[in-house]
Amino acid sequence: MIDITEVFIDTLAPNSAAIKNGQGLVKKKRFVQLNQSEDGVVLFGECGGSGSSNYFPSADFVVSDKPVMRCTCPSRQIPCKHVLGLLYAYVGKETFVSAMIPEELAAKREKMSKREERKSELVAEGATPKPKKVNKSALKKKIGAQLEGLAVLEKLTLSLIRAGLGTLDTKRVKEIQEHVKMMGNFYLTGAQIELRRLALLLSSPDNREKTYTLAIEQLTRIHAFIKKGRAHLTMKLEDTDMALNYDSTIEEWLGHAWQLTELKEFGLMSQDAELIQLSFVSYDDAARQEYVDLGFWIEKSTGDIHRTLQYRPYKAAKYIHEEDSFTEVAVIPSLYYYPGDRNRRVRFENMSTRPLSNQDLEWIAATASRSFSESFKQIKNQLKNPLADKNPVLLLHVNKISKSQQDQFVITDVAGQHLVLDQVAALDQDTLPLLQYFASDQLSDTTMLLMFEHQLDTGRLKAQPLTLIKGKEMIRLLY
Repeated sequence: MIDITEVFIDTLAPNSAAIKNGQGLVKKKRFVQLNQSEDGVVLFGECGGSGSSNYFPSADFVVSDKPVMRCTCPSRQIPCKHVLGLLYAYVGKETFVSAMIPEELAAKREKMSKREERKSELVAEGATPKPKKVNKSALKKKIGAQLEGLAVLEKLTLSLIRAGLGTLDTKRVKEIQEHVKMMGNFYLTGAQIELRRLALLLSSPDNREKTYTLAIEQLTRIHAFIKKGRAHLTMKLEDTDMALNYDSTIEEWLGHAWQLTELKEFGLMSQDAELIQLSFVSYDDAARQEYVDLGFWIEKSTGDIHRTLQYRPYKAAKYIHEEDSFTEVAVIPSLYYYPGDRNRRVRFENMSTRPLSNQDLEWIAATASRSFSESFKQIKNQLKNPLADKNPVLLLHVNKISKSQQDQFVITDVAGQHLVLDQVAALDQDTLPLLQYFASDQLSDTTMLLMFEHQLDTGRLKAQPLTLIKGKEMIRLLY
């Protein structure tokens, strides 16, 4: 007997439309046949399609928490609405008749089983996938093109700075947009994103003074990228091995997509890790032309707060599974770390789960920093690097949350140091109004996850609360 819930099926769906369409197939009784294998681990059926022929979806639960889902329909979504409908029919207590697995499906299962057996044998023998060999000749040509691109980018940046932001008009914005396309020809995806972000800023109808402040910060970031990128690429050309730099994020800035085998080779991996998600948000990043699913997680063995990032390009978004909030503890056999400092990106392929306990929440509260001054010093040191993440997050113990005479929320630590809370530009949602609905006892001696941002015009830090942890409750302000 397969043990699944409707919530579990929802997490498999690529988007909310797929959930609605899958449930609609069941309500409209489009399934001609519903079957379950004799051993009880495979669901399969026949569903009426939009054309003259029917489709044959299946879900193989030989690995209970990671079903293999197939369908004969032409949809590129995995799982498609027909597989989701099959699963919703199962949890909805529709009648599934025991039957032999169709021959074509059985052949696919056998082929996959042999592949998995071979993988297990290699692991047992101590074999690990070898990192891809570097074609040094091709890499030299690529680096040459990137250095040429950085020179073009520097010329544009200096011309913008010399002319002054006040002289920028639609013609110069169009020139920036043309350079965005050009950076792709030079294999500089990081430059493409940051230039597009600058163009979007300068095209904004918002307050010009605020826009110019942000534009100056963006130009500083681009200039730092040019300087550090050129130094890194020049050093790489001089290195006979042309090795990757795994100590900083410069490789990603220059467009390198880290493979798990590479991260493992550099020792950026741990085993049997446990992660607890503290906050989650999805947003539209117009500069990247992607939707971004961002999760903040705390690692049980270290207390470090990491990020998970999933990018869903506009053109392919409906085919990619959209991540969601996660409320249990993720138990991960192999956790991979990307190069970086605070809140470094992590990635994993497989996991099991266990319920979040009161002991877990007590442990999270105990790991929170109790000194604002020490914490702010760490944040400011990170933000001195123009290429660092502009919005680090930190877990703080807050002695008291109160209102100032200007009607602003203020947090105070045990030493009496305080910080005025404010919305950060990186988040579209303002969480501060939600604090007024908390009981007074929840606003004292509590733990708060905060996202920080540096205000260039005032030189001050500002922070926005993401999550409160008090006693047996974790209350997410973003969900």
